[in-house]
Amino acid sequence: MLLSMTGFGRSTRTYKDKTIIVEIRSLNSKFTDLRFKIPQLYRSSETDFRKMVTERSERGKVDINIEVKSMQGDDEYALNNALFKKYYQELTKVADEIGMDKGDLMQAILKLPNVVTAASIDVEKEELEAITQTLSDALDNFTKFRQDEGFAMEEDSRIRIKNIIEALRKLEPHEGDRVDKIKKRMLQHLDEYVGQDNIDANRFEQEVLYYLEKIDITEEKVRLEQHCKYFIEELDDKRTMKGRKLSFISQEMGREINTLGSKAYSSDIQRFVVMMKDELEKIKELVANAV
Repeated sequence: MLLSMTGFGRSTRTYKDKTIIVEIRSLNSKFTDLRFKIPQLYRSSETDFRKMVTERSERGKVDINIEVKSMQGDDEYALNNALFKKYYQELTKVADEIGMDKGDLMQAILKLPNVVTAASIDVEKEELEAITQTLSDALDNFTKFRQDEGFAMEEDSRIRIKNIIEALRKLEPHEGDRVDKIKKRMLQHLDEYVGQDNIDANRFEQEVLYYLEKIDITEEKVRLEQHCKYFIEELDDKRTMKGRKLSFISQEMGREINTLGSKAYSSDIQRFVVMMKDELEKIKELVANAV
């Protein structure tokens, strides 16, 4: 089955007087790219959290936001007094020198790095376990979202592969017609420039056969059908990480379809080639979003 690279998962949990909120979002990426936003108080556990997400997110640009709020509104923060005073003294000196208003100086200092920090308190083991479980639940929801979206992508891909195979089967009746058209066109040109009496029938047939061999599309049809079957086999595989492989297969399909178009010499065949190209482009868009 397919797994989408885009996804969303959210989970909340209450621990004593705190509410734990975890949100996970992901976008397309060639690699696994994790970006954590987590309160300073729990930074020491980020490595464990990162390992959890890496094992279950596979591929994509993943943003993880962990928020812990106190229901009493008394979140543990501390003011770095020494750093605050140092900033105030230096900024006051500069403000006096340039005659700047110092009215908003306190608010500005509070926004500077490390002035307000998480208080140095020990985190209970049970609290960390609650955060870990909330993260795990959010990952479950995140995976479910990606699976649901991947299922829809897979079903759409199957339909489009079926459409390509059907268009491929419809080429055969038009292949014979173009042989007659090519013969008539060549005879017309020879008659016009050489004259009917000067045409060597055997040589003419040899040239027609040589020309027809160059525009024969049998091999391209066989290879394209094999690529389509291979694509379906990969979809049926139980592995989830197969977006890159499906992308490679679709590229090979594109080469065969392009060759069919260059050898077509028939407006009817070209029409089916355009249809196949359209279906393939939609398949490429789908697999580009697959893990």
